[in-house]
Amino acid sequence: MTVLFTVLSLSVLATILAAIVVLADNRLNNYGICTIDINDGARSLQVNGGSSLLSSLASQKVFIPSACGGKATCGLCKVTLVESAGPVLPTEEPYISEEEREAGVRLSCQVKVKHDLKIRIPEELFNIKQYRTRVSEIKPLTHDIKQFRFELLEPQTIDFKAGQYVQVDSKPYDKVKESVSRAYSISSVPSDRNHIELIIRLVPGGICTTFLHQHLKEGDEITFAGPFGQFYLHEGGDELIFIAGGSGLAPIRSLVLDILEKNLDKKMKFFFGAVRKRDLYYVDFFRDLEKRYENFQYIPALSGATPEDEWDGEEGLITDVVARHVPDAVNRQAYLCGSPGMINACVQVLTKIGFGRDAIFFDEF
Repeated sequence: MTVLFTVLSLSVLATILAAIVVLADNRLNNYGICTIDINDGARSLQVNGGSSLLSSLASQKVFIPSACGGKATCGLCKVTLVESAGPVLPTEEPYISEEEREAGVRLSCQVKVKHDLKIRIPEELFNIKQYRTRVSEIKPLTHDIKQFRFELLEPQTIDFKAGQYVQVDSKPYDKVKESVSRAYSISSVPSDRNHIELIIRLVPGGICTTFLHQHLKEGDEITFAGPFGQFYLHEGGDELIFIAGGSGLAPIRSLVLDILEKNLDKKMKFFFGAVRKRDLYYVDFFRDLEKRYENFQYIPALSGATPEDEWDGEEGLITDVVARHVPDAVNRQAYLCGSPGMINACVQVLTKIGFGRDAIFFDEF
């Protein structure tokens, strides 16, 4: 008990000291106006010093991918610093390889703008925009998943590739006093340029998903930035293996609809893993596609089916189901979307049957 009390006391003390350091830094250090030079003069921004590089860029409408909203848990917000901005922080180390470290790559959410900076980012990020939208429909899909449809107000159209995502901005609510942004994959077809649809699961304690599920109403206005991501259809592959779980169905739906709409010469197998029957959704939608298109097959599976489910479909972990239906990797590509655990397990199974890493695609959220 004494040891536990000591550990807890030290943890509380460390938290208090960290807060004091941050407060002192904000109060005592006035960094003034700092210049951020992007891509050797392609853009030059004047910002108030003291904030993170990620938020400073966003304040000037330069949006860097960040699925976690700047909490250093996704590792997506990488930029290259031409000149050092201090040592790599412990929070960055899990996401930056030795090669990247030597090249000056940092997480922009962890770099504070204290002086003029020179950075490099992919040029396509200059095309990322912020959109003002109106919620036109909110539809429950399961006990913890909803579909949100947004009408674009300004700009009124968006161009994206099937499989990409946007970063949605929440608003203050209840005891939450600040806005946050989180990444959600687009589930609608790219040909509808005036709307987007998102499929979002309620994360217990999640600031943004709680706002979206419990506070956002039809008719409300909301903003998002995008599109982001490299999870879209790549060259090659006569047959596409789609694997998803939970709200990971969203980008797969967009990809399937886009491929069918464009009449691309691709065979598709869509494996969707759930625990119980109540966790399945869009079943009739995909069954209908299966009937209408010979090149599309839908294979849902339950890992925890009970007699109450009255389930006569595939059972077991989705990795086992995939292994039973996919004999090899010849002329095949795989597109995965789900939890990190599911993705890792699927990569292992696919690698065993011959898939190279260049034939497996996923976004890490």
